[in-house]
Amino acid sequence: MREMGVARSAKTLLKVNQKNGFDCQSCAWPSPDHERQVAEFCENGAKAIADEGTTKRVTSQFFREHSLADLWRQSDFWLGQQGRLTHPMVKRPHATHYEPITWDDAFRLIANELNSLATPDAASFYTSGRTSNEAAFLYQLFVRQFGTNN
Repeated sequence: MREMGVARSAKTLLKVNQKNGFDCQSCAWPSPDHERQVAEFCENGAKAIADEGTTKRVTSQFFREHSLADLWRQSDFWLGQQGRLTHPMVKRPHATHYEPITWDDAFRLIANELNSLATPDAASFYTSGRTSNEAAFLYQLFVRQFGTNN
């Protein structure tokens, strides 16, 4: 409730795993064909929704103030409580801090790294279990277009 506010939290949670709502991104809660309960989610689902729905933002100033060593010492909970990223970030070789880069630079960096591989099978691609089916489908299309099933 702290992350999204009472009204926004209630409105969002009432749509989780409902016919005209959305699937919980953190679990495999069953989706019955017929009658559904008002609260078709677990505690972890509610936490994941709060994390995703937060209005807090982590700006580039945050990464100027916190080194990688500082961040390494923090818990996943603390890191999640800081908010969502506002820019693509990169860690340069030997750097002690992440730095923001533009989307164009981020895509260029990724393309350069992928194109420098000896074969497409040298790449491994990973996506979160919290990714929607639609996003995962598009991601696997990209991976296969690149030339691998990894």
